[in-house]
This record gives sequence, C-alpha cells and structure tokens, in this order.
Amino acid sequence: MTERVADSRPFFLITIDTEGDNLWARPREITTRNAEFLPRFQALCERHGFRPTYLVNYEMAISPVFRELGHDLLARRAAEIGMHLHAWNSPPLLPLTGDDLWHQPYLADYPEAVVRAKVEFMTGLLEDTFGAKMTSHRAGRWRLSPAYARSLGACGYLVDCSVTPHVSWRDKKGDPKGRGGSDYSLYPETAYFMNLDDPSRPGDSRLLEVPVTILSSRRPLMRLMPSALRSASFVKRVIDRLLPADWMMPTRYNAHRMPNVLPRALELGHPYVEFIMHSSEFMPGGSPAFFSDAEVERLYERLEQLFEAAARSLRPATLSEYREAFLAAPRSPGAQRAA
Repeated sequence: MTERVADSRPFFLITIDTEGDNLWARPREITTRNAEFLPRFQALCERHGFRPTYLVNYEMAISPVFRELGHDLLARRAAEIGMHLHAWNSPPLLPLTGDDLWHQPYLADYPEAVVRAKVEFMTGLLEDTFGAKMTSHRAGRWRLSPAYARSLGACGYLVDCSVTPHVSWRDKKGDPKGRGGSDYSLYPETAYFMNLDDPSRPGDSRLLEVPVTILSSRRPLMRLMPSALRSASFVKRVIDRLLPADWMMPTRYNAHRMPNVLPRALELGHPYVEFIMHSSEFMPGGSPAFFSDAEVERLYERLEQLFEAAARSLRPATLSEYREAFLAAPRSPGAQRAA
C-alpha cells in the first residue's frame, strides 16, 4: 500500500471585505448592488479549488442578495463567512463627529463600551442570519486597538487579518479629533497569537493574527524613525516611491508588480499568501480602481492568471481552516501555542 504524503505546500488565503458599493466616495446612501456580482468571483475561486473568506459588514449582512448567496456557500462548504465592521453605520449608532458618513470614524475612535456593543451586535446579526459561529474578522479601515482586540476575544473570535505589515495608516483620520489609523510598519509579517492589550506583540490569547501578505525591504529604515515621522504624509510618499510595499491585492496601478508577489513570498518561505479585495471591486463602477466594464474584465484576466499559478504552488484554506493548520504544525521547543 502506498502511503499518502502530507501536503506541505504553503496556503492560499482569499479574503474579501464584503461591503457596500464604492464606500471610497463616502455615499450618503449606502447601496449593495455589488452582491449581484459576487457569484462570478466565487465561480472563479471554485474552478481553481479555492475557498474564500467573505468578511461581511452591516449593509451586506442585511442584503437579501448576499444572504441568499451566503447560505448557499455555507451549505456547500464553499466559503467561510466572517465579520467586518464599519463603525459609522453599524448599530448601535452613536453620532461621533459632525458628519459620520463623511468622516467614517474608526471603531477605535469610540469609547470601549461602544466598541464592545458594536462587536457584539454585528456578531449576533451574522450568527443569527447565517446560523454559523463567527470566528474570523477584519477591522474596518484596517484600524485595530487594544479595546477592539479585547472585544474580539470576548466574543469568541479566533482569527483576525487586520494587520498590514510595512504600512502606516496614522495619517488617515476617522474622527478628526482622533489619533488616526494604525501604524503597522513594524508589526510581524506572518501569523502570531495576539497580545490583546498590545496587538503588535505576540501573546497568549486564542486570537491568531494573520497579517495580509505585503512585501517590502523598507523595515530597516522604518526602525530608525519614530512613528510620527514615518507616518507623515510626505515621508510616506517618499518611502512608497523608493521602497514600495507590494500587496497581494490587485489595483489599477500594480499590474506589472503584483504577479511577482507570489513567487517572492514563496522564495522567502512564507507559510501562506493572503490575497485581499473588496466585494465592490468586482462590479463596474463599484470602486475607483475598476470603474468600467473593460477594467473589470482586465481584472478577471489578472485573477485567472494569479489563481492558476496559486493552484500549482499553494493549497486552499479559509481563515479559520488556516488557524487549525497553524495549531497542528510542528513547533520548535518553547514556541508559542494557543488552543
């Protein structure tokens, strides 16, 4: 009898921020027509054997079209549904700025009791809607905080993917009086169990952080700069030009660079490659990145090539499946492990 050889290939993680149409335009009325365009993307994933994780926010959780799709995906075990939270329109509503729809405040801008209430509401809504425990999450506008992390832990989340290594969002404001976004410049590049009181550090919580795949050689320079300097808009522009951060995320501008991210990540020995897009980017006019029909068709051509390459070199997993594999992987003596 031939023994089955264990698959030791790295993982391909597909994460989709599943949210309203073109939120970059700060709409006064948030629509969800992009839900109608997701079956085409799901079919692409399934054709290559991949199971995406849809990280769902409030307006999509109440969208009849996405609800129908989500129930089908879960019934077929073709995808995972997790939580994504945009604080400015996710109940319970508490006006924070003069115009929350314009400023789009971060959840971290609110008092901790409100943070917890919003996380609890969204978790309950998703679990009641889809009949499944929510275990995966990504923060709206990439902003984590200790209060946010503690709320995720208290609500039973097991995996987060909010960290964007090499990238600072500090100059991007939510509440104009707030601190701005998170500075992830020096956060770990690959998975670690999070210290809930300091998300930048490994700890003994059950919450596994799975940072987005972003490759850059800028870290030695960033270590020499205080956060305020490396987060300044002018400094960021210079660094981005000289030492770009290459995401596993298609944009209008990175068609010549993004194909190199996968082979470089494999050469560097990354245990996974995490792809990220927004649901609205699959709809013409749903984002500033892919506005026309032709731009969306070119996007799908790029995705076809990427997924073909990924299927040859990587194995599929949702975020929660990756956490299970992470726990099962051999560890060196004394390495951190959480159940």
